[in-house]
Amino acid sequence: MSKYKITLKNCAFFARHGVYNEEETLGQRFFVDAVLDVDGGRALLNDEIEGTVDYGAAFQVVESIITGKRRFLIESLALETAKALCKRFPMIEEAEITIRKPNAPVQGVLDYVEVTINHKPGK
Repeated sequence: MSKYKITLKNCAFFARHGVYNEEETLGQRFFVDAVLDVDGGRALLNDEIEGTVDYGAAFQVVESIITGKRRFLIESLALETAKALCKRFPMIEEAEITIRKPNAPVQGVLDYVEVTINHKPGK
């Protein structure tokens, strides 16, 4: 069996997450990386999409979570995204989700705040 990694890099979405009311009112862009460790089973040998992770569908899962229900913590948002991907694609052995928030409300100059969550299904 073959194992491989799929990376969705720097996916951009407009959403309204954060603790402060202004973050919900104004919204902002969030950037997401999803690194998926996949058990390819026999799909790679047989060149069959059915046994793999369709990265277009994976992007849509990420988009639905990030643009969906407001979360106060991007940590919670990352975990929910990882769990949704693992549920949709049972061949994912581990999902690493990174969310960047460029306009975090901090007093100081920074490029972004970033959180990374690692999730294994069943844990």
